[in-house]
Amino acid sequence: MPRQLKVSVGQYSDKGRKEINQDFHGIYIPEEPQLTSKGIAIALADGISSSDVGHIASEATVTGFLEDYYCTSEAWSVKKSAQQVLTATNSWLYTQTMQGQHFREDNKGMVCTLSAMIIKSTTAYIFHVGDTRIYRLRDNVLEQITSDHRVWVSKDKNFLSRAMGVNFRLDIDYQTLQVTEGDIFLFATDGVYEDVEPKLMIKAVNDHLNDLESAAKLIVEAAYENGSTDNLTVQVALVEELPNQDADDVYQQLTELPFPPELEPGMILDGYKIIRELHASKRTQVYLAQDTETDAQVIMKTPSVNYQDDPAYLERFLMEEWIARRISSVHVLKPCEHTRQRNFMYYVTEFIEGQTLAQWMTDNPKPDLETVRGIVEQIIKGLRAFHRLEMLHQDLKPDNIMIDTSGTVKIIDFGSTKVAGVMEISTPVERDHLLGTEHYTAPEYLLDEKGTPRSDLFSLGVITYEMLTGELPYGEHVGKATTKAAQKKLKYQPVKKDEREIPVWVDGAIRKAVHPDPEKRYEELSEFMFDLRHPNTEFLREGRPPLLERDPVVFWKSVSFILMTLVVVLLIKLF
Repeated sequence: MPRQLKVSVGQYSDKGRKEINQDFHGIYIPEEPQLTSKGIAIALADGISSSDVGHIASEATVTGFLEDYYCTSEAWSVKKSAQQVLTATNSWLYTQTMQGQHFREDNKGMVCTLSAMIIKSTTAYIFHVGDTRIYRLRDNVLEQITSDHRVWVSKDKNFLSRAMGVNFRLDIDYQTLQVTEGDIFLFATDGVYEDVEPKLMIKAVNDHLNDLESAAKLIVEAAYENGSTDNLTVQVALVEELPNQDADDVYQQLTELPFPPELEPGMILDGYKIIRELHASKRTQVYLAQDTETDAQVIMKTPSVNYQDDPAYLERFLMEEWIARRISSVHVLKPCEHTRQRNFMYYVTEFIEGQTLAQWMTDNPKPDLETVRGIVEQIIKGLRAFHRLEMLHQDLKPDNIMIDTSGTVKIIDFGSTKVAGVMEISTPVERDHLLGTEHYTAPEYLLDEKGTPRSDLFSLGVITYEMLTGELPYGEHVGKATTKAAQKKLKYQPVKKDEREIPVWVDGAIRKAVHPDPEKRYEELSEFMFDLRHPNTEFLREGRPPLLERDPVVFWKSVSFILMTLVVVLLIKLF
């Protein structure tokens, strides 16, 4: 049986010697599939004692985090999901303070500290601001893994330098830790850790590993007995089991449905009548089919039996439909809802009546600039739908872009798409490091570096160049440039002018989009689109790139010649 993430917890809170308890804490352990896709959340907040509404701030922060985190996309990474939620909460707290009666007074508003952790798969993701603390107990060593955001003015006077709700902009610490079975995480407010020795914490936990609630209570009581005058809260989380599947477990899950039989025109599979085969490769088959209930034409994609024993291939095939169901854009291929029981492994999408961009370029060898802009703009809208969900398409090329009969452009084929949230889940399956298609692959992939949205931009830039010229910006050389040195030698060929009179600033925008160094490309897709429509002065200063960029060898030879000439002149004058 595959093992799941299992964490046992105990927590205890008391107002101590204060009138009200401004601490707030919570732990949420979801059921599957969220246990795997989102993990377990733990949070502790401490409202500042000088504020009458600190308890409201801490409660809102913890409850908002525990509830809203699980409403974020499964495709998002833990970091993005948590930071989006905490940024929104911080804005709400700050706004409440600014609209309240204490907006002119420091330390009187909706302010609290926060220490939060997500344990997903085999990693702990930590978010921290203020002076609550998280400790890790491993091998009887209690290690503080958060830093206190507290400034000491004197021995007896200090203040928080950072907290939730203090500023409109949230500055929060973020770190990740690899988790091992048996790790214990202990959360505590300052009312506890200032009055309890680490040895006592360790003993309380070790003596009550089967009753962590009692361990937390013992630590709180010890702080009270030692004279603590603050609120007292402790949370203890013991990692009992980590996900640990073997390849056979994964393969059994992936092959719950059998491969479909060899399909021929006229055959009916789960209510879909096969009309004809549209495309076949060694990896997949694509068919035009008709839904026998609605008569609607659809596309059916089936896996190749050549890979029925390959878990990595099967995982990627099944991920294609998972991805399609989470993207909502008119410029991205839509999956069809399954209204009948599925008895075989396949998925069904909308049928796009039209042609690929590759065929369109063949039919339109010299399109006008505005038509190209319109196509690029639609591709960008589709790519944004991926990037908003922290997905990278990674195989953008003319064959993976369709244009329907109304002129709507759609991105298809998600076989190479990388999903940040899914990549955080450990698996024994050795995922292929897909590089996309050679002529459109961003150079950083060839260096075995991680892709970014700028990698998809590179592919889009190549496509834009190809639509205008019918050629590639670096010819056939990108796929062969597998080292930094080789990539620095790549020479961009400017867009050739013809009767269409392509402006030099359009060429400049494309040149920047396809720069071999991702750091020198546009940061945002919108910037590229803007520069395709508006002259950028950066590209107008010169009609073409400086000599250093166009031909570094000639540049340095020229410099050397000038310097040699100067030396000769000086020598003549001296003698």
